[in-house]
Formats: sequence, C-alpha cells, structure tokens
Amino acid sequence: MASNSGQPLHAVDDEECQTVATKIQPLPLLHPASSFPTKNWTVDQENKGKLPPTLTDVLGLDEFLTLDVYRASVGELLGTAVLVFMLDTIVISTIESDIKMPNLVLSVLAAVIITILLLAVHPVSGGHINPIISFSAALVGLISMSRALVYIVAQCAGAILGALALKAVVSSAIEQNFSLGGCTITVVAPGPDGPITIGLETAQAFWLEIICSFIFLFASIWMAYDHRQAKQLGHVLVFSIVGVVLGLLVFVSSTVTAQKGYVGAGLNPARCIGPAIVRGGHLWDGHWCSGLGLLLLACCSTCTQRSFLDSTTGPKPMIMISTTLLRSCLELSEKRMRVCRTFSAHTSLHLYASMSNML
Repeated sequence: MASNSGQPLHAVDDEECQTVATKIQPLPLLHPASSFPTKNWTVDQENKGKLPPTLTDVLGLDEFLTLDVYRASVGELLGTAVLVFMLDTIVISTIESDIKMPNLVLSVLAAVIITILLLAVHPVSGGHINPIISFSAALVGLISMSRALVYIVAQCAGAILGALALKAVVSSAIEQNFSLGGCTITVVAPGPDGPITIGLETAQAFWLEIICSFIFLFASIWMAYDHRQAKQLGHVLVFSIVGVVLGLLVFVSSTVTAQKGYVGAGLNPARCIGPAIVRGGHLWDGHWCSGLGLLLLACCSTCTQRSFLDSTTGPKPMIMISTTLLRSCLELSEKRMRVCRTFSAHTSLHLYASMSNML
C-alpha cells in the first residue's frame, strides 16, 4: 500500500515489533553461575552461524573441572534433602492427625515448603531441586549437560540423605506403616482372607504422572523460561506460582483416583528414589513410571517449547550436539581416507621402484 504522497509506508516501531527478537531468552531466575557458557552458545555478529569446534565445548565438559558447579551442587543437595524430609513428614503427620481432608492440607503445606526452598536455593544454584527441571534446563540451553548431570547426582544424593534423616527420627512402626512417606503405587494391606494388594494400576499411574508433569512444566516452568515474564513478575511471584501449581497437582492426582495406597503423582524422581533406596520393598514397584515418564515428557515439552515459543535465531543445544557428532564422524572418515591415499601412493612408488630394479 502507498500513501497519498506516493511514498511507501514504513512499519511503526511498536512495542511488539521491538520485542520480537527477545521472546524466549535464558532464564534470569537462574544464578549467573548456572547459566550456560556464553562463549560457546552466544551467536554474535562476527561468528554468526559457526558451531563450537568440539563436542567438549557443546556439552560443557570443562565445567567438571570448575569449583563453581560443585559449590552450586551442594546447594541442590541440601535443598533436595530438606525437601524430601519435609514432604515426607508432612505426608505422615497429615494422615496421623486424622483430619477430614488430609489431601487438601498436604497440598497447601507442600506448596508453602516448595516455594520457600526454591527461594532459598535460587541464589546458590538457580533453584532446581528436581531432576526434571535440571534436565529440561539443559535441553533448552539454560545450563550445560555437564552441570545438569552434576545437579541430578547431587539431588539424588540429597534425597537419600533426607530419607535417612526421616528414618532416624521416626519409629519403626511409623516407618513400616507409611513407607517413609515415599512414592507408592500399591501397598499390601490386611484383608478378610489375608493380605491384599491395594492401589492403582501401573498404566494408570504412568499416564497420570505424564499428564500432571506436563501441566507442571507448561503452567509454571515455561513461564520461568520466558525472560520477559520472569523479569516482570519477579522471583518471589514466579516461585510462588510454581509452588501453588505443584500443590494443586498433588491434590488433584491424589484425590481424583480415590485409591488407598496411591499417594499421587511424584513429580520429582529424586523425591521418589530417596525413600525407595532407604526403605526398599514395595517402593520399587512401578518406580520406573516416575523416571521414564518424566524423561520422555522433558524431551517432548522441550521440543514443543522450541517449536512454538522460541523465536531466537541462535543454534539449539541438541541440534548443535547432533551436528558436532556428525561433523566429528565426517572429519574422522576424511582423515582415514587421507591415510589410505598416502599409503596407496607410497605402496605404488615402492612397487614401481621394485619393477624398475628388476628390469
């Protein structure tokens, strides 16, 4: 369209146009120490389109040699230990108190303690205290794969410490009756004709875990991944929303099934694996539902986020890893071909010299 003067109309620099290029940016809630190495992932004007030279740079393997990542992992370890201890004691105390709606009280208390712990751990490591959060953050490029691995190991170790602390303060009868407040799908209960197994079917628990975890990632974590929303809302409000969403999911998943023996969606593999290692027994039954379901969900949700929410033109972490692996294989094949050509040339020269001497 042209104006009356015959000159083309220029686009108005409104607020939407000015922020198109910065829709999804690295999470500002993460501690600066837990952000992904800028030298490897930032695409500037000079090196635009260039990939990191090695797979070591892409995976951030050099972070294994830095003290900062282990200092941050201590925060994740302590935060997860307190989380497991508090959540398990909340489960036991709400049921033991014999209140009318234990699920509602459990959900409210869980939301409060999760919010407090996120705010406490955030300045140290970014406030993950959940392997699914660390893995998702690595997939979208907020932290390196190496840092995510260290975080996940620390979170699992912290969960074990939290379960051990709970075992040390409760009686053996409570430990046996409540299974240390762990993630149970089925339990063995006394029946009229002997012990019977009550709870939820494994397939139902698996799909409920996936659905609740997707809602958790979609409703809260993606909001934290968005630079504009996180900056506008602030740390306290964002972490409060995360805690409230988790509390609601705990209430819904434990209430909608109405099955004794099923405590609801785990939503945190570390919280489930801690009591399972310490207590053992039926806590391992269907334990793969939490780990495998959340792993698949993290990959799918990350792909969805990258497809629909991310408008940046920078290289994606998983694409860079795949490209670097392919390039390494091609370079290795090229080197082998050069060696073969050199060997063939030398062999031909020796044969020619031998034939000349014979003649």
